[in-house]
Amino acid sequence: MKNVSDADSNTAGTAGLIHSIIAKAYAESPHLLHVLYALQQQCLHISEEAVREVAAHLDLPSSQVDAVVEFYSFFHKIPRGRYDILFSNCTSCGYMAGGVDLMAMLGQQLNIVADNTRGDGLVSMGQTSCIGMCDHGAALLVNGMPIISLDVAMIARIAALVEAETPLKDWPSGWFQVDDNIRVSGLLLKDDLSAGVGLRAMLALGTEDTLSEIIQSGLRGRGGAGFSTGMKWQLCREVQGSAHYVVCNADEGEPGTFKDRVLLHSYADSLFEGMTVCAFAVGAKQGYLYLRGEYRYLLPHLQSVLVRRRELGLLGVDILGQPGFSFDIDIVVGAGAYICGEESALIESLEGKRGIPRVRPPFPVTHGYLGQPTVVNNVETFIAAAHIVLRGSVWFRAVGTEKSAGSKILSISGDCAAPGIYEYPFGVTIRQVLDDCGAKDAQAVQVGGPSGMLIGSAEFDRRLGFDDLSTGGSLMVFSQARDLLVVIVNFAHFFAHESCGFCTPCRVGTTLLKNGLDKIASGHGTRYDLDEMQRLATLVKCRSHCGLGQTAANPILDGLQRFPQVFEQRLVHRDFEPHFDLDAALGEARQISHRDDAAAHIE
Repeated sequence: MKNVSDADSNTAGTAGLIHSIIAKAYAESPHLLHVLYALQQQCLHISEEAVREVAAHLDLPSSQVDAVVEFYSFFHKIPRGRYDILFSNCTSCGYMAGGVDLMAMLGQQLNIVADNTRGDGLVSMGQTSCIGMCDHGAALLVNGMPIISLDVAMIARIAALVEAETPLKDWPSGWFQVDDNIRVSGLLLKDDLSAGVGLRAMLALGTEDTLSEIIQSGLRGRGGAGFSTGMKWQLCREVQGSAHYVVCNADEGEPGTFKDRVLLHSYADSLFEGMTVCAFAVGAKQGYLYLRGEYRYLLPHLQSVLVRRRELGLLGVDILGQPGFSFDIDIVVGAGAYICGEESALIESLEGKRGIPRVRPPFPVTHGYLGQPTVVNNVETFIAAAHIVLRGSVWFRAVGTEKSAGSKILSISGDCAAPGIYEYPFGVTIRQVLDDCGAKDAQAVQVGGPSGMLIGSAEFDRRLGFDDLSTGGSLMVFSQARDLLVVIVNFAHFFAHESCGFCTPCRVGTTLLKNGLDKIASGHGTRYDLDEMQRLATLVKCRSHCGLGQTAANPILDGLQRFPQVFEQRLVHRDFEPHFDLDAALGEARQISHRDDAAAHIE
């Protein structure tokens, strides 16, 4: 009877703890992702019991809560370690440094296998997609905090600190220092706007003239697609709805992209100023900043900026004494899902659902957050808008090209002497950028991240702009020493991992492309495999539901077109070799049966 009583007591204690965590988190923010994060942090996993409790507290179906836990990579149903270490697997900030596999090295020192939690529950280790530290070399997250510029000596020190159960606050503070690395400043980066200066200029203009300035400036969305910002705002303004919303997409998950990290850290006032300008133009009273989970460490800073702006009368009711102009901003933090960078998937996530892209039309400007008219722009776009209302559309159009007004902020990483942030007028050549960042022997540049375009040296005189090379802001440089096939394989693994699984062409196609590339990279591919990959890549590109699948094949197609030799030099001289080696797969059965004679093998 004593054991039963103890069990009941433990069960009651666990239930009480879960209820307490949920209640406290809900009081801070009622958003589902926030509540689940609190549970993950304190319980190290999200149990079935916790799912039921969350569903009851938030009045949601248990199936919805369970689906959200399954969808996001930072939530787990199996306990993680008290030190949860995730290495970036990006080609620029990944765990390979100087030819050394740092993740494998840490695993050996901590006696843990990747993607597992150690038996004593002290530490878990794995890998995650790019964490936006590409200008700082090899990097990892430990309990959500980034550690950069990893080397062999640091790995040994990390292992010792973990084994000693040293609190993170007592780890070397310099490890967590993430510099902006702004190398070239232009229109937007010369200074962060003083709080409120843009809003005062906006109020002097009035609603109509504010919107007119944005339209006349020629500002286009800086996420890569380049839709007219002014037109988007105007469309949203004209739609009738019970409420209008402004959403900032700060979920930059494209490998090689880290400009938002810098803008959020050093230009938050300009960002919130731009969101408020948008709210004034479209008639919104509520805004949301959707922050990628990998940048959660920036949350306290961003919240402090919001608090200060409220104290200055720049957010809240009757902003700057303007009767009826009320607007505020909340922050929702993602939980590790690249697909949430797609605007409709982001809105789904804001609504407490899995980040599955919607069928469009309708578009967010008419049916966005909670089915209401919603403007979704990225960080750079809102910052540009704040500058435009202060300095005017003529000032903005004076820079750039006829079809691409203004400047572009670039994240430069890879094989160059000075990785970091560079801001150029649209129209700058790739060659100029390479010269400025110290890329002396580049053989290729990935423009716009893996979903963009891979170009070779013959195209380095092409220009950045919507009329030539459009980019969300990432340039990854690869020197002559790089094996481009390894890079393309890395990209294929990224897309296969990040596919949301909604549509068959992407869910199945990205996995088949990854497997096909692995076969070629391992020296088992044939000409047949190359032809099949070309056909499959075209199918995935044309038939996928959203932008992820539609761009997932780009690195492969670009590689086959511009760098065919990196594939052909790995081919075997046979017409066909199967993906699956049945005889090798039966090796375990032979061990169990203690047979290794000829009859136990398949010829």
